Amino acid sequence: MSRQVDIVVPASEQQGTSHVVANWLVQPGEKVQADAPLVDLETDKVMVEVAAPASGILKTVCKQPGDTVEPGTLLGRIECDGESTLTTTPAAQATPDPAPNTPARQIERALLSPAVRRLVKQHRIDLGQISGSGKRGRVTKQDVLAYLQQSAEGEKARPLAGLQEQDRPTPVATASSTHIPHDNMRRKIAQRMSDSLLHTAPHVTSIFEADLSAIMQHRKRHRESFREQGVSLTLTAYFVSAAARALQWEPKVNSRFHADSLELFSEINIGIGTALEGQGLIVPVIQQAQKRNLLGIAAELQRLTESARTGRLSPADLQGGTFTISNHGVSGSLVATPIIINQPQSAILGVGKIEKRAVVRELEGDDVIAVRPMAYITLTIDHRALDAYQANRFLGRFVEVLEQWNSGQEDND
Repeated sequence: MSRQVDIVVPASEQQGTSHVVANWLVQPGEKVQADAPLVDLETDKVMVEVAAPASGILKTVCKQPGDTVEPGTLLGRIECDGESTLTTTPAAQATPDPAPNTPARQIERALLSPAVRRLVKQHRIDLGQISGSGKRGRVTKQDVLAYLQQSAEGEKARPLAGLQEQDRPTPVATASSTHIPHDNMRRKIAQRMSDSLLHTAPHVTSIFEADLSAIMQHRKRHRESFREQGVSLTLTAYFVSAAARALQWEPKVNSRFHADSLELFSEINIGIGTALEGQGLIVPVIQQAQKRNLLGIAAELQRLTESARTGRLSPADLQGGTFTISNHGVSGSLVATPIIINQPQSAILGVGKIEKRAVVRELEGDDVIAVRPMAYITLTIDHRALDAYQANRFLGRFVEVLEQWNSGQEDND
């Protein structure tokens, strides 16, 4: 006896989260296997892969690519036979073979992982130009990266045939320009940035300067020992650690403004602005940074950064942030102001490009000119929640921690 099982949008830990149906990996009438990838949902930050709740036949598709859905929305139904059980297949089980009558291009599409689909969409690649090295000829992420590396014209590769129109931006040519339609991520970023700056929080920015000699020397001494533990010791890890200490020193910066109160957070969850190579910006979060030493921060930062750039971030990796850092200096920017506050937080820290500059220092009572690695540090605040007093106290402590990094703050501190 057969029965039908509902496929629904999974509940989100973040209230108000909406999704857009990006692509069905299986077509109606095809076999599905419990826990195998079934449909991709795109939020403004990540791609969420919904797994099949049971084994059987995809009977009904209720939502099409481009439709906006909320947690709990019915996406479709699976028809199961009497022996099928719900979500009992191990999550690591391979995606089932597509039905024999599935068109070849649909089979190609169904076997693509989210990371591969992201690269294909970003670089407009003709999948037919790549020989898959995975099981059943599946094109892997490594195959795509190798193709891009070998092709001098990789960025001009042709669009992937067989994609739904809404899956890729279609340039619209005019006499002297080209319009590239915004994807869901870019539309959400535009909306949130405008709301934060123009409709929510009055932005004010303070600027300090930091001598990074101490952390540069510390990194030089300990980079190899971190590498032996499989961890890359980046300068951003120092900025996260110093920010956590400064937030403990001035806790009002780690807050959220309400009409009748200022909510102070006991946990320090620091988001790191991460660019996705022209696709937008997301902010993965290092949870409870105040409890992590430098090694722990560097390891978590490495995991989040790699996951962000390969499309493997989970919704949980992006939630719960109480403070944000924008290390915009990695792309050459000296000062960026105002950096738009990541609502509903009260402040965002900016770290500019590190460059050697001549500065005046006192040596044995005399002023001398020294060459030091310097960077401009900014803090943009929600002036409803904070004043210059709290902003400057935070920045002063942040710079002090960086400039006085010493033997008491070695690789385990």
